[in-house]
Amino acid sequence: MSVPLQQRRRPLRLFPHRPSPRLYDRVIETLRVRHYSRRTEDAYVHWIRRFIEFHRYRHPRELAEEDINRFLTDLAVKQHVSASTQNQALSAILFLYEHVLKQPLDRIEGVVRARRPKRLPVVLTVDEVSRVLANLHGDKWLIGMLLYGSGLRLLEALRLRVKDLDLQRREITVREGKGDKDRVTMMPQAVICPLREHLRRVQVIHRQDLADGYGRVELPHALARKYPNANRQWCWQFVFPQERRWRNPKTGEEGRHHIDASLFQRALKAAVHKAGLTKRVTSHTFRHSFATHLLASGYDIRTVHELLGHKDVRTTMIYTHVLNRGGRGVRSPADTLPGPDA
Repeated sequence: MSVPLQQRRRPLRLFPHRPSPRLYDRVIETLRVRHYSRRTEDAYVHWIRRFIEFHRYRHPRELAEEDINRFLTDLAVKQHVSASTQNQALSAILFLYEHVLKQPLDRIEGVVRARRPKRLPVVLTVDEVSRVLANLHGDKWLIGMLLYGSGLRLLEALRLRVKDLDLQRREITVREGKGDKDRVTMMPQAVICPLREHLRRVQVIHRQDLADGYGRVELPHALARKYPNANRQWCWQFVFPQERRWRNPKTGEEGRHHIDASLFQRALKAAVHKAGLTKRVTSHTFRHSFATHLLASGYDIRTVHELLGHKDVRTTMIYTHVLNRGGRGVRSPADTLPGPDA
């Protein structure tokens, strides 16, 4: 569920009469100590707020398992949320009680679970991928090629830094992917030359930023304190930086963050329209197509599992929906019948 940025960043402010630190501050602090991603932080704060609003702003310490049950059941029965959304809400509440309030819950039973439908991923043919990519240009084409040619998620591609690319070995190191895991995946040969040219242009901009007194990039975790000058180094710069400089509100320094995901999503939507496709194509469709096409080419599922960075190989198994074994596609029995003129 998408939540407006202004709501995600707004403090909870639910118990102003209580002494500091307020619940919001404690939730954020606990999440950051455990190195949860910013997206998880936004989602957990959103669901904790929804949980408290549902119970008319009673403090969570005054609530019990049956109150959590009522909230989760309401999400499924009245709000008609998906199973993944309901599970996310439950995870946020469990985190609140176990790690923030230090008040572990007993078993939560009797919850009406949202139905989890079995859906197959949308997969493009090689020709369809080619037609969509033909309508992407510049850095948007490069991003699309990395999504399809390397199996990256969109944010994984946007968060790439120069040091994560090994053009000689044709490898990409994905840092802190889903589940806070690192992995190495392939780099398509077709992007090597365009990527080199793109990096030359980005480096020229970075050098000019440094000459103007800027050129600093945000570093992960505590690296900014450990290596005070690293944020100016070329290796730490984003591969796909913003057109305009970004000002760090904490330090006042200016640099270039990576481009916003919405810029690529809009370009992709226009490219799909120009290609004349009727399928619902998102940035993740490239990743689905990457996995399916590798399996169709005869690569084993364990190799594809490692390249995608899935936690469980059963997640990768969904891409066998159009396959039999290896590169042999499933053939309809109707195709074995004699022709009408036989």
